[in-house]
Amino acid sequence: MHDDFDRCYRAVQSKDARFDGWFVTAVLTTGIYCRPSCPARPPFARNLRFYATSAAAQAAGFRACKRCRPDASPGSPEWNIRGDVVARAMRLIGDGVVDREGVAGLSVRLGYTARQLQRILQSEVGANPLALARGQRAQTARVLIETTGLPFSDVAFAAGFSSVRQFNDTVRAVCDLTPTELRRRAREHPHTTPGGPGPLSLRLPVRTPFAFEGLFGHLAASAVPGVEEFRDGALRRTLRLPHGNAVVSLIPQHDHVQCRLLLDDLRDLTSAIARCRRLLDLDADPEAVVEALCADPDLAALVRKAPGQRIPRTVDEAELALRVVLGQQVSLKAARTHAGRLAVNYGEPISDPAGKLTHVFPSVEQLAAIDPSHLALPQARQRTVMALIEALATGEVVLDPGCDWNSAREQLLAVPGVGPWTAEVVAMRGLGDPDAFPVGDLGVRAAARALALPDDIRGLSDRSSRWRPWRAYATQHLWTALDHVVNDWPPKET
Repeated sequence: MHDDFDRCYRAVQSKDARFDGWFVTAVLTTGIYCRPSCPARPPFARNLRFYATSAAAQAAGFRACKRCRPDASPGSPEWNIRGDVVARAMRLIGDGVVDREGVAGLSVRLGYTARQLQRILQSEVGANPLALARGQRAQTARVLIETTGLPFSDVAFAAGFSSVRQFNDTVRAVCDLTPTELRRRAREHPHTTPGGPGPLSLRLPVRTPFAFEGLFGHLAASAVPGVEEFRDGALRRTLRLPHGNAVVSLIPQHDHVQCRLLLDDLRDLTSAIARCRRLLDLDADPEAVVEALCADPDLAALVRKAPGQRIPRTVDEAELALRVVLGQQVSLKAARTHAGRLAVNYGEPISDPAGKLTHVFPSVEQLAAIDPSHLALPQARQRTVMALIEALATGEVVLDPGCDWNSAREQLLAVPGVGPWTAEVVAMRGLGDPDAFPVGDLGVRAAARALALPDDIRGLSDRSSRWRPWRAYATQHLWTALDHVVNDWPPKET
């Protein structure tokens, strides 16, 4: 979008917050870059340049606006609706792959040489992988500076910088403020809660409208005992991260999600935030979804009833795939029980004084030596679970933020016992494909029947072509039409 000057300029003139994250506005006369919704008076058009990312603006020599804080805006929804190599790379960079594995590791994951990948990203988003990772490190550092009382040396290494000097230089270059000045300003900000080492309290920004009841209700209803829980108005769960484990507490508000993180290792902050945003689908573009789905008169009333639905996603793609297979042809309660047994028998124990979380869901490596007796399933389902674990462990099935959606479907369908419904639910909730459509889902067909839509697989599949490329969001809207526990938020007491 940043290449369409007239469209970008109209968005800046209208201060339209829906475009925050789609592009940033750089002002030649001041040397700063802003969100499209920045409350400052728009500059003359001749003094503006538009960039796809904050990193591209920083690479061009611009610093972040102190008023609108463009480096803290929601991520671009473009990277979630595209399946090409650039979008896959951006999702992996957002998960911290460059900081952990370098550009070479990112290139290997995507199947390109480092030179090819740098050329592609430079052409598309105006910055190379290192610049994009640097911008993300600066954003993480800013979060820690403004929301904690950690010493700056701890902040530097937690954000991924190799030295305190590099940290200081980057923060000054990006924010035009020293770390000390940033922290001093944050103490006057009503939305931050500085404190000492311990849990971090963060605001995760979200585009409105935000119909969080269906999202949080679904996640709470399917919560795995010991791994996830609902407590005191919050959805809580454990996380397995690159350097340790974590416990996260998420409370929805109308324009943001309050996030409280307790990390074993502060170096995991970037990954933890990225995974929480993925879990809640916070980088979606609700206005585009509503506009497209309301074009179908038979679906419009349902969409307008609760616009801004999000997809209940996951913090770990392999975990989601295993849970979907465990839930084949059984009740939601039974699926939770089966997953809970795996967590207790193979997951790593975790301490949670604030609640009843006991384990981190096991990794594929931990499940590789699984005892079939711990799977109280029919033998055919046991074989499917075992085959999926083996395929994930050997790399025959690759599920991560940067995987190719269509290739992942093909790999899943090659696993004995995995059919189209399973593959589409994994593509929708695990991989984030906005056009995934589990047409065989009983809930989807029941809701379609209630709306006088075709409820047979072929008829509903044909009708769903009107909803492309947002069929996953149409699925979520159809689920919200059901009288089902997944739509209860707060959850009803049992």
